[in-house]
Amino acid sequence: MSLSPSPSASKTSASWLSRMRHHDPQAWRRLTELYGPLVYHWGRRHGLSAEDASDLTQEVFSSVAGAIERFLHSPENGTFRGWLWTIARNKLRDHFRRDANREAAAGGTEAWLKLSSIPEVWSDESHAATDPGELQRLFRRALDRVRCEFEDRTWQAFWLSTVDLLGTDEIAQQLGLSANSVRQAKSRVLRRLRRELGDGQ
Repeated sequence: MSLSPSPSASKTSASWLSRMRHHDPQAWRRLTELYGPLVYHWGRRHGLSAEDASDLTQEVFSSVAGAIERFLHSPENGTFRGWLWTIARNKLRDHFRRDANREAAAGGTEAWLKLSSIPEVWSDESHAATDPGELQRLFRRALDRVRCEFEDRTWQAFWLSTVDLLGTDEIAQQLGLSANSVRQAKSRVLRRLRRELGDGQ
């Protein structure tokens, strides 16, 4: 038996990331709800106050608005999260550079130390800049958004395979599916999840 996507899945065939170039308010809201907490986390993790971290988040998304076309047409940018971290890292450097210039006039060094603590190169996935728990929350937000687009057995096949790490044959027997249907279900959900995270068109 094969599995087909739920009727609502067709409504999301176009990536929200692609829709952002047309200034779709819903797509932008989706971006901020999904990635806003992560950008805020980056700011706080690098020593910003709550207020400055909120300002950083606004600055990052403002830059995204001006550069989204460049990302969409440049595959070498890697994942969206990696690209977003590059923007955030530059904004963090700008913030600490401004602080450093102010502190230099007063003979301080704290801002310079913070500035030098932000490595020039991070992995494309930005793992080194992100607490593992924050990444889990990001994926959870994405999963919660796409769950309603799939039939129960499609989702169960995906979950049992990727989260519970059961074998394909065991899942097929448990759900009354063919092994190929289990593999297709896993692939379909993962593909949709990548789109939700901005890493697929």
